[in-house]
Amino acid sequence: MNPPVGYVRLHTGADGASHFSDEMFSLQEIDGAGGVLRSTPIVASHYEVRAVPPGWRRDWGPAAHPVLAIYLSGEGEIQASDGEVRRIVPGLILLAEDTSGPGHRVRVTSDEPVTVIQIHLPARTAPESAG
Repeated sequence: MNPPVGYVRLHTGADGASHFSDEMFSLQEIDGAGGVLRSTPIVASHYEVRAVPPGWRRDWGPAAHPVLAIYLSGEGEIQASDGEVRRIVPGLILLAEDTSGPGHRVRVTSDEPVTVIQIHLPARTAPESAG
């Protein structure tokens, strides 16, 4: 059985607002690798590590480009333009694809910086979901 590996997707809906959905990476066994599983490879242009200070806020705006963000430390909140709020916690994997419309806003709520790895993706590239 493939272990579930989930992520949160933030995307622009047909209504022009940003929305969250809970998704799963589809993992397949690599032939001859002794049970190692992997998702479908996705091309990325570059990555960066960011340390975002306590109290930092970003007002409404769309993602400049699709980004896969992996949060390592600190806590915060991200709000979609439909009003839903999700907590940013260590271990969260977020695929931000809301590159149009009002976008989202973000704030750091912890007393420590939010450390995040951001992997920049080409437009309209998303991991396959299992459902």
